[in-house]
Amino acid sequence: MTSPLLVKPSATGGLVTDITPESAGWSHVGFKVYRLNTGESASGASDDREFCLVWLTGTGAASVDGNDFGMMGGRTSVFEGEPSALYVPAGSGWTVTAESDLELAVCSAPGAGKSGAARAIRASDLSKETRGAGTNTRYVTNILPEDQPADSLLVVEVITPGGHTSSYPPHKHDVDNLPHESLLEETYYHRLNPAQGFAFQRVYTDDRTLDEAMAIEDGDVVLVPKGYHPCAACHGYDLYYLNVMAGPKRTWKFHNAREHEWLFAG
Repeated sequence: MTSPLLVKPSATGGLVTDITPESAGWSHVGFKVYRLNTGESASGASDDREFCLVWLTGTGAASVDGNDFGMMGGRTSVFEGEPSALYVPAGSGWTVTAESDLELAVCSAPGAGKSGAARAIRASDLSKETRGAGTNTRYVTNILPEDQPADSLLVVEVITPGGHTSSYPPHKHDVDNLPHESLLEETYYHRLNPAQGFAFQRVYTDDRTLDEAMAIEDGDVVLVPKGYHPCAACHGYDLYYLNVMAGPKRTWKFHNAREHEWLFAG
């Protein structure tokens, strides 16, 4: 039986993934993926939700409320090159028209239009970091981190080499207990290289009332409403994921699983 936390693509073209707060059973994060042929368009608008559009692959021309942001994107694989992104505040409408075959992710969360005008997020705006060591090493690109303006959204992409773990040692962020821990819903949008591969993700709580272990394939999304959520990439297949987080307070403070904290000493 498929886990209720595992969302597979529903189509091969157009709107292929459509996760809303209502479908996820939570309050904040929304996530869509479009696969557009050259000349096709996607658009959206909301009075009470902000957006971060991420060009996964391909190129597309973007506009917000009629203001032209020009051609964005350009990478041929999520495993190579830098993402382009566009922040769209609540109360604005956006349109992207594919200039080549285009994969576009649309991240959304509650917004009040307090974070300024729409803005392009280009390669020079991105910060990068390497986390972990040994077979726990992974490579992080911060697209919309908390030191950049937004009302709710936090967006990051991660590449985990084959045979490595990620989001590990296990951590969680499901309690509003600042400054120690923040309450954030989260989605993981997964890609594999080569695409026929698979990886694993577990989502579980201390009391195991939630304990789901999932085999994830190219294009799958995992919902993390609460609990710990480590991933493992299988030998020979690199794992990419795009994370979207949002909650009542826009800060990422996490709690490590106590039984695994000894791994930080290694």
